[in-house]
Amino acid sequence: MARHTELERKYDAEADFVVPDLEVRVGAPATHTLQARYFDTEDLRLAARGITLRRRQGGDDAGWHLKLPAGKNTRREIQLPLGESAQTVPAELATLVTAHTRGRPLTPVAEVETRRIERPLLDEDGRVLAKLADDTVHAHPFGPGGGEVRLMTWREIEIEAVTASDGFLAAVGDHLLAAGAREAAARSKLARTLETVPSAAPPPATGTAGDVFLTYLGRHFGKMLAYDPLVRLADHDDDSVHKMRVSVRRMRSLLRTHRRMIDPARAAGLDAELKWLADALGEVRDLEVLRARFERRLEQVPDAGREPTWLAAMAADELRARDRLREALSSPRYLSLLDSVDAFLAAPPLLPRRSGHRARTETAKAVAKSWRKMLRRHAHAAGLPAGPARDAALHRTRKAAKRARYTSEAAAPALGSPAKKLARRAERLQELLGAHHDGVVAAERLGELARRPGTPATEAFTLGRLAEREEHDRERVLRKLPAVVKKAAKRKPLRKLGGS
Repeated sequence: MARHTELERKYDAEADFVVPDLEVRVGAPATHTLQARYFDTEDLRLAARGITLRRRQGGDDAGWHLKLPAGKNTRREIQLPLGESAQTVPAELATLVTAHTRGRPLTPVAEVETRRIERPLLDEDGRVLAKLADDTVHAHPFGPGGGEVRLMTWREIEIEAVTASDGFLAAVGDHLLAAGAREAAARSKLARTLETVPSAAPPPATGTAGDVFLTYLGRHFGKMLAYDPLVRLADHDDDSVHKMRVSVRRMRSLLRTHRRMIDPARAAGLDAELKWLADALGEVRDLEVLRARFERRLEQVPDAGREPTWLAAMAADELRARDRLREALSSPRYLSLLDSVDAFLAAPPLLPRRSGHRARTETAKAVAKSWRKMLRRHAHAAGLPAGPARDAALHRTRKAAKRARYTSEAAAPALGSPAKKLARRAERLQELLGAHHDGVVAAERLGELARRPGTPATEAFTLGRLAEREEHDRERVLRKLPAVVKKAAKRKPLRKLGGS
């Protein structure tokens, strides 16, 4: 399974469009005929999320291609060889989109034939910066039963980076636009072929407190689904587990800070299932963070020697945790959770007495309440002597800061800059207390490892030195805390929200 990140820009052009001087060296053209068959569920669940899955013949990258959105002009592409079957999606790729298909069959939805004239764009030394593809496209979607619906023909120009930046692509694109090309109306050939693609999420709404809550919940459910395929990849290490876990935490946080406007039974049930998922992700993430942390620490100990046995054992624990996580993501419980969120968003169990209030009043109250709780928890922690009780209280403060941040983030589209400012302050406090908590957890793990029967004396000594560094860093973090809390406690943004 090969994969890479695709950076490209697309433009529509008329049949008589002439590619202008691009003010860059252009190599010899090559002509390809590409034949692609696209697969999706009958209700186009992949297309609704901007995902394409195709089997393409011709060109220098023939095979099965799964493309996942990864940002503006960017997609992650996962490739497999053509194989023998042109009708059955390889299990490896079908598994990666399980969160979207949820048992629905993947069937052909369109065929696209492209006559491509490809030109390399070169630097002064002849190295390829990007490829410009001049495509004449003939496409047709499949109707019910697999029959062709209509034939469509158009021309488009693609510029795909090889080593170039997006800025280079934009500069080349400016020449195309000046010559009469247009920004592409569709994000992919499939989207243009299908013409009508269902939207996976409604447009943002901020009029009422319920609107703010549902918009934020839906946005982070979409992000959770986007990270799901990356988490499933066995050897992928791009922070996707952390990002998926954060999306789940944001959803749980909103369910709690806005619980007065939601049916209690539905909210509690969804929160419990999201916690189960967060715990499964957290097992991997915590091991991932600790292992990386200890690897960095060991680099600071000149005479630490070869990789210690305990660090190798942590790496093995992490691999086993990843296996358990993938099992969880393939379980009926996980698919049921996804269906539950879909049902929650489609028919929100909101209590009209509060959810129908204007966001300027009800959402502002939720922000202020979460803010006051954060400050109360810190005040309690600050009054405790150093030790495990204070560490636990600071961790509870961190959780409250996280909720205050997410509540403020959700409110920002409706409440503007005061909510954004509060979110940034809560984030700073959360990060600082997170660094402290990470140090506490790391020191506890180091102590456990040092006390483990059979630990060699040399490794126990190294573990002790690492624990000393953790203690030193925790104290350094705590010295920064008063200034961060003082800034967070300023009430001006809250007064602007009407939450003082």
